[in-house]
Amino acid sequence: MNDTTSSKTYIDWIAIAVLTVGLIIGLIFLAAPAGTSLGLWVFGTGLQILITLDPYTHWIAIVCAVGLLAVVIMAIRSKAENTVKLCTFAAIGTLSAFLSWYIPSTVQARLVYPVIHDISTDVNNPPVYVANAPLRIEAANPMEYGTVEGLSPEEHAQAQLEAFPDLVPQLIDASPQEVFDRALAALETMGLEITAAVPEEGRIEAVATTFWFRFKDDVVIRIQAEGNQTRIDARSLSRVGRGDLGANGLRLQEFFSLL
Repeated sequence: MNDTTSSKTYIDWIAIAVLTVGLIIGLIFLAAPAGTSLGLWVFGTGLQILITLDPYTHWIAIVCAVGLLAVVIMAIRSKAENTVKLCTFAAIGTLSAFLSWYIPSTVQARLVYPVIHDISTDVNNPPVYVANAPLRIEAANPMEYGTVEGLSPEEHAQAQLEAFPDLVPQLIDASPQEVFDRALAALETMGLEITAAVPEEGRIEAVATTFWFRFKDDVVIRIQAEGNQTRIDARSLSRVGRGDLGANGLRLQEFFSLL
């Protein structure tokens, strides 16, 4: 076997290795939310898979990137006939590895949020679910605000206020109908499924579906006149899971930002 043939063989093996390793780590990553969605394991197990991957994925991504660089350089130097195919294989594996590193790392970063799953701008008189109540019949989490194992309602409210101090009742210089229309438009812009829009009651309800684990969270907006202004309260509550990784609070922050 001459040097050129040997070099081409090495390129083949490196490209295939990068593709294989990248796809394997990517498939393991996808299995975490997929298994939860299919009911194969609980959310905690799926989350633990992502957290367990986190210390290793950046090293795997770096190794794949080095492998991709080696394939490109060696293929160009040896003038391999299948250069494009080999580089594509290595690039796919590297991309898969980098996504498997980046996304779990974002989950890890959100562990700073308190382990709660119910966020309301009014912690003393939270907006009430009406249309979404039947949808929560089989939900693990009750609709009473602050019902989290190990926390009193007061401790829950304090944890929420410390994590999201900006999520308080909002007063807007506009009519209730105008605020209602703006709130409805904001929820639709966020891609939520509207389940009720009752302007005479100042109530909007919606369902949010999380991207990776496909969990259902229920949102309710309460709009009422207060003097010459309009007061708007919002609540977001997960159906399952003791903690939400900040999802409900971040959702309400996005809502008010759009509003």
